Amino acid sequence: MAAPAPQTQHGIRQRNLSLVLHAVAVHGPLSRAGVAGRIGLTRAAVSTLVDELTRAGLLVELGRTRPGTVGRPGSALALSDRGPAGLGAEIGVDHLAVCAVDLRGRVRVRAEETAANRDSEPGSVLARLARLLRRVTAEAEREGLTPAGLAVAVPGLVARGSATVVRAPNLGWHGTDIGPALARALTPAIPAAVDNEANLGALAELWLGEGGAARRDFVHVSAAIGIGAAVVVDGALLRGAQGFAGELGHVPVRPEGHPCPCGGRGCLEQYAGEEAVLRAAGMTGGEGILELRDRAAAGDGVVRRALRGAGTALGIALTGAVNLLDPQAVVLGGALAELSPWLLPAAERELARRVPRPYGELVVSRLGRDGPLLGAAHSVVQGVLDDPIGRTNSLGTGIV
Repeated sequence: MAAPAPQTQHGIRQRNLSLVLHAVAVHGPLSRAGVAGRIGLTRAAVSTLVDELTRAGLLVELGRTRPGTVGRPGSALALSDRGPAGLGAEIGVDHLAVCAVDLRGRVRVRAEETAANRDSEPGSVLARLARLLRRVTAEAEREGLTPAGLAVAVPGLVARGSATVVRAPNLGWHGTDIGPALARALTPAIPAAVDNEANLGALAELWLGEGGAARRDFVHVSAAIGIGAAVVVDGALLRGAQGFAGELGHVPVRPEGHPCPCGGRGCLEQYAGEEAVLRAAGMTGGEGILELRDRAAAGDGVVRRALRGAGTALGIALTGAVNLLDPQAVVLGGALAELSPWLLPAAERELARRVPRPYGELVVSRLGRDGPLLGAAHSVVQGVLDDPIGRTNSLGTGIV
């Protein structure tokens, strides 16, 4: 949840409305009495809050239910599957994607297209993204959903609290403010945010991953053409002073090795990124991750050797992160998660050699390459749950 609001009457009300929504989101469907028991407020206070949230279209009543205790049956409450929704988008090196997620966390609409975005003008990429956004928004509205905000995942560094892509070497973007273009794409205007794809992938893992609430300290590696990482500490994203924490792909694993578009040499990305693995496997004819996976599964020795090399480089880079942060887990997500049967053994060997103590598990995200897109959409949903007053008022409806 977000940081507590100030202890004014308005702030207390916002906090209590949020507590109700989060209780239903995590434990629902719940009766009013069930919500009261979860959050420590009286049933009368909860009933007032529930009535407000129902009028705002954030909660719905599913019907009468008897919880197995003495007393009258209560009405089961659930988050609405209509009304506010989270709009997520992803700008990848080779694709664009947009989805709409309702308050229950279900993907209701999704659109994706292959796109050669490397070294493309930002304006042309954003124009294509705008068309996808308008299409998904129109379909969502036909299903009774109103986007409460937009979050966009990009494969690069984003200045903290801004929509400026400071550096995205694999796109060829530097100092690019994509906020104005996003604002023009959204009519009527809704709040829009831009974040690094690894950060949003990590948040998706926190909210949707198999570790659930028990996994609150981990390093999430988002590996595809580029390699990024994000660090989650005690359930919160570690952003760093400027918002640039987690640049694992530019950790040098061979200090005098191959030059990297970032300006350095020997970066992990040059040995374990998708294009590096394809080169090492002798595959330069437009093949991709799925072809690598199929050849490795068929026993292709050259491909398997390339993947072992990538896993070794990944393990070397992760050694520093594990020694420094002592996480519960390192989670591999992104497109390279498809190759985990051949990557992870080599990475685990390097960690075992270089970490002088037991360390957390090295696991594969079940979200795979969808993590950043889902994290983007769910970050908007979390914003509604954290601040139902502000988000619903921004849509011109509901709570006042």
